[in-house]
Amino acid sequence: MKLVPLGDRVVLKQLEAETTTKSGIVLTSQSQEKPQEAEVIAVGPGTDEVKMEVKVGDKVIYSKYAGTQVKLEGEEYIIVKQNDVLAVVEA
Repeated sequence: MKLVPLGDRVVLKQLEAETTTKSGIVLTSQSQEKPQEAEVIAVGPGTDEVKMEVKVGDKVIYSKYAGTQVKLEGEEYIIVKQNDVLAVVEA
């Protein structure tokens, strides 16, 4: 099965939370905050008013309370409007 977003929506797969700090302290699952960084899995076609600026494979930062969480075949995804994508992370 495959998620195909409509309009100006983007399907994201959240990146894993860090399990240790930079100084080496191991974090419990309760103290880990979900990162707002994700990988773009699928992109809608856009609309007349909204040109899609992200593409599949981009790593992005998205708004903290944005989107709808969806579980499909054991994987969790977030569907957001492109407007909720704040930045593309470039290497």
